[in-house]
Amino acid sequence: MLPLLLLLPFLQATTAADDICIVGSGISGSSTAFFLTNYTSSALALAGAQLRVFERLDRVGGRLATVTVAGDEFEAGGSIIHPRNLHVRRFADLLGLAAKTGGDDDWLGIWDGARFVFQTLRPAPPGSSWLRRKLYGLLNSLLLLRRYGLSLLKMDSFVQEMLQKFMLYYNGFESRPVFDNVEDMLKWSGLHGLTRRTLEEELIDAGLNHQTISELVTVITRINYGQSVSISGLAGAVSLAGSESGLWAVKGGNWQLAAGLLKTANATLHLQEGIDSISDAGDYYVLKSNKGHEYNCKVTILATPLDEVNITIIPPISIPPRKMQHTYTTFVRGLLNPKFFALSSVSDLPKLIGTMELPDIPFSSISVLKKHNEHDMTYKMFSRAEMDDSLLDQIFSTREETIRIDWPAYPHYQAPENFAPIILDSKHLYYVNSFESAASAMETGAVAAENVARLVISRLTLGLRAGLSSSEGTAGSPPHIKSFAGEEGSQRVEL
Repeated sequence: MLPLLLLLPFLQATTAADDICIVGSGISGSSTAFFLTNYTSSALALAGAQLRVFERLDRVGGRLATVTVAGDEFEAGGSIIHPRNLHVRRFADLLGLAAKTGGDDDWLGIWDGARFVFQTLRPAPPGSSWLRRKLYGLLNSLLLLRRYGLSLLKMDSFVQEMLQKFMLYYNGFESRPVFDNVEDMLKWSGLHGLTRRTLEEELIDAGLNHQTISELVTVITRINYGQSVSISGLAGAVSLAGSESGLWAVKGGNWQLAAGLLKTANATLHLQEGIDSISDAGDYYVLKSNKGHEYNCKVTILATPLDEVNITIIPPISIPPRKMQHTYTTFVRGLLNPKFFALSSVSDLPKLIGTMELPDIPFSSISVLKKHNEHDMTYKMFSRAEMDDSLLDQIFSTREETIRIDWPAYPHYQAPENFAPIILDSKHLYYVNSFESAASAMETGAVAAENVARLVISRLTLGLRAGLSSSEGTAGSPPHIKSFAGEEGSQRVEL
């Protein structure tokens, strides 16, 4: 725990403008709130300051959200957590959130707009023995190896090299600096070079063949980021890491991570209150909300992408232009039309349909979320444009319920990437989502948030850097995340 004596210069100078304000209640904002209180114990409360979190929507979670289809609840935003997402896994454990796992035996088909160029085996029937399921897994591995050859091993090696570098962000504080810009954060871990070139360029240099890149890799990047292999190498490597097995989610919705972290941080939550402007008033910032309220904040942390929100910052700041990649998520309860895929029966359609990067294919992927019976299923479709009714009526033979969501889901990646500053001025205006230009995921959001929290603390305590303890707090203090140093260092890690 950071000794309270080190905070006294800050605490003794308290005014009515000592609040710390966070704009955005998604995983980045909620993680920042948690780490701020986690690493400073009860210092904020002793100072009489409040930790305020503003959310323009009527719910917390940002891009973590669920949707209800026919009485069933499904993830609509960030859907998957990987078995070695160390921050997020610890959050779930700390909050007592139960995990639900999906099957690792998805029946994948790669569609080129006219036919399925590759399919894995149909999964073993429900109730099959462990031996039979293992046999299916082995046969699928052989099918993949026969089509893509040694490129599979080279792809795995490429991903593992990236993961080992990313592991450095879990090192103990004594060996991990506090970073005030994204470039240094990436260079320190050895990942910066992957943001300078495209995924395709990186994979060609890694020895992957064209067929693997144009089919398997492209399917993964279209599903995970809605983009092609022209995305930057780091985002692409994170996307490929997301194709591993053992994925899980929080039972009842991943948004509960954000809600639980905010509660643990004892944050004052302002729902349905967006921030219209942020003005530098000298020793503090004045935040004006869409409800006509004003808040004086010593520290202001922007934890929402600035690319599509209308927040006036005075004096103006300068950040590189960045487009967000919109993912149109369409939930349909009904039945796919096999004729659209040149098949005769719905039973011949894979459970997960991935697509190649071809102009005439109107969607990125279609997956079966729930099979109610042979003639009634719930599907989830990703596309780059809204799916209108006429197109949906071609793809589906029946539609009982249709829900459309337009997500500004992640940045549109384009190498070489340019990064917005983490510190947007020379004072205490911070931007967590600048790291998202490197890669966007729940875990990368938490990693970026942890760094910003440490940065805020270090700059509020007369330049103290990297001196934050990972030990447990005293009685009555918030629960602490232990150091990751030395833990699972030799094991496989997934983002």
